[in-house]
Amino acid sequence: MNNEIPTFREALRVWAKIGLLSFGGPAGQIALMHRMLVDDKRWIGEQRFLHALSYCMLLPGPEAQQLATYIGWLLHGVRGGLVAGILFVLPGAVVMLVLSGIYALYHDLPAVTALFLGVKAVVLAIVVEAILRIGRRALKNRTAVTIAVAAFIGIYVLKIPFPLIVLGAGAIGWIGHRFAPSAFGGGNAHGNGAQPDSHGLIDRLIEGGHLTHTRRSAPRAFRALAVWLLIWLGPVLALRLATGPHSVWSDIGGFFSVMAVVTFGGAYAVLAYVAQAAVEGFHWLLPHEMVDGLGLAETTPGPLILVLQFVGFLAAFRTPGMLDPLLAGTLGAALVLWTTFAPCFLWIFVGAPYVEALRSNRAISAALAAVTAAVVGVIANLALWFALHVLFGATRTVAFAGLRLEAPVLSSLNGIAAAIALAAAIAMLRFKLGTLPTLAFGALAGLATLLFA
Repeated sequence: MNNEIPTFREALRVWAKIGLLSFGGPAGQIALMHRMLVDDKRWIGEQRFLHALSYCMLLPGPEAQQLATYIGWLLHGVRGGLVAGILFVLPGAVVMLVLSGIYALYHDLPAVTALFLGVKAVVLAIVVEAILRIGRRALKNRTAVTIAVAAFIGIYVLKIPFPLIVLGAGAIGWIGHRFAPSAFGGGNAHGNGAQPDSHGLIDRLIEGGHLTHTRRSAPRAFRALAVWLLIWLGPVLALRLATGPHSVWSDIGGFFSVMAVVTFGGAYAVLAYVAQAAVEGFHWLLPHEMVDGLGLAETTPGPLILVLQFVGFLAAFRTPGMLDPLLAGTLGAALVLWTTFAPCFLWIFVGAPYVEALRSNRAISAALAAVTAAVVGVIANLALWFALHVLFGATRTVAFAGLRLEAPVLSSLNGIAAAIALAAAIAMLRFKLGTLPTLAFGALAGLATLLFA
């Protein structure tokens, strides 16, 4: 077997290819990396891949981008992680910037409105399909199902913040494994505690002591923490000092820096949190525009969390100050990208060596499995939020047992959107149609409604 580390140039080509082809949301992106890095290249073994994925799912931010950064770091250290993470984001960010500008200038045109009607309906079907797909992988027993249901009730009914739900699920998995290991067994689910996996190049090199940068080192961890905190927060603080605490730049930098720390579960889970703050708190955009943004993000390569770039673009575009609106929007989008993805490198470069050292810890594995189950409940909450705003023209607040819940006004049901969403769900679930063809169908179906207007 070949035990030579691939050259940096060879890895660069692979990461560029992954960045250009990573359509289909986190599940599709993870599947693409698995096929290329585990099956084709055999750079990393199955168990180490799943262990890295479990850690990335526990982190705030986009798990697929962080997984690419993690594997790039395993191969070539910090420079490998930087290249893998940046190339995973860059193609989609460029496309998203162009689409955000087009949307900001022309979204009031009837043709664009009709097109987005179809796209939003398909996005609803995509989110439902994601729940089913992730649920099949994560909900292996009654305990996992119970955690998912509890997470849904916690976030939708009780309005418990995302971080508390994720941390609570992790704690339940950790403690539960000690008292009921059969119900909270994380070993098999995530590949920890299993027999050593020696099928990947990285696995053999680590076992042979060749990849020394993967070893734990407290001084190195502290250096990485200091450097990346400065890289991440330095520009944000500089903008705040230069523009004042109440400028749109301070609001964007501050809000998305906090978001980068407290939002878990990837793009699907983060949207409800961002939508509430961006729509109701800052008034940057309207509820249906959040769904429009996700529809745009679904059509680009790279992480779906690029929808946040869309939010930053509109926020700055609509309050440009003395700048040209398109320039302001571009700078707003760039600031969101910075505050969203700079922390991702911090989590990996500081934490990955310690995560590697915990591969055989079954309690950690059980905690990660519980977090994955909770994420299913969080995404179910997002699906319900989408359904309310895509299928119905109006919602109302309902009081129940002292709680205030959002419910649809049934008479405002949009039959066309419901029909497109149903057709998209059948196409994806029954006929296995891919994300891009389904989105194209939705866009054409939406445009077709102009013929009957």
